Amino acid sequence: MWKKEDSKPQGVAETPSSVAPALASHRDAPAFSPAASQPPASAKATACISQGIKIKGEITGSEDLFVDGPVEGKVNLANGSLTVGPNGTVKADVVAREVVVRGRVEGKIAGKERVQLWSTGHVSGEISTQRLAIEDGAVLRGKVETGRAVEKSEDRGSVSAGKPNGATVPAATTI
Repeated sequence: MWKKEDSKPQGVAETPSSVAPALASHRDAPAFSPAASQPPASAKATACISQGIKIKGEITGSEDLFVDGPVEGKVNLANGSLTVGPNGTVKADVVAREVVVRGRVEGKIAGKERVQLWSTGHVSGEISTQRLAIEDGAVLRGKVETGRAVEKSEDRGSVSAGKPNGATVPAATTI
């Protein structure tokens, strides 16, 4: 007897509308917006590194990235955001517009706009960002620098002149 499923040629991928609900139901993956029946077609779509993939080296890009597996090296997402899932372990220096930590991060984090630590998040290292949000239960061991960076045109130019790479010294710190 003929069935509609039998008439589908082999090697043809499922339609995006049938894949989106399956992806959205994954317990740790970011969900698609309910208004959209298809995954976003923008250049800023979220890329994923799952538990079964191990990365050693340098990751660069302009997309948002969801990491739920082990990553070692450097992560540079200039205008993207990095989300470390609950099973993610990142041993790297991270530069991103926004960093959300639900798992473990060891290294320097430079969040241009915001760094957020969920209650399951563990960070060992340095954090540099404009805004920092830490939920109850999160663990943070290391140095934190928040607020806007000091501009070179300000009077503190003499304080930061001796520091490498234009690093700034907070006003309450003595040298």
